[in-house]
Amino acid sequence: MSSSATHTTTTATFRISPELKERVENLARLTRRSPSSFYSQLVEEHIEELEEVYRCLAIREGIKAGNIRTYTTEEVEKELGL
Repeated sequence: MSSSATHTTTTATFRISPELKERVENLARLTRRSPSSFYSQLVEEHIEELEEVYRCLAIREGIKAGNIRTYTTEEVEKELGL
């Protein structure tokens, strides 16, 4: 995102370990950026990955519970005429 882009933000509150907070604050001091800019960057860069992980876990649970149908390789090949 360019620095001239305007966007609305909101406040989020969460708990982190003292060690992680110290690391973020040290990085903020070193780079003369705000700690919140690093928290935002971390969330933005990793949210899609976490969403995908939890989607996969939900699918796995659906398969285990018998709510999602799976197919063998042979069934797929037969359906596709391979």
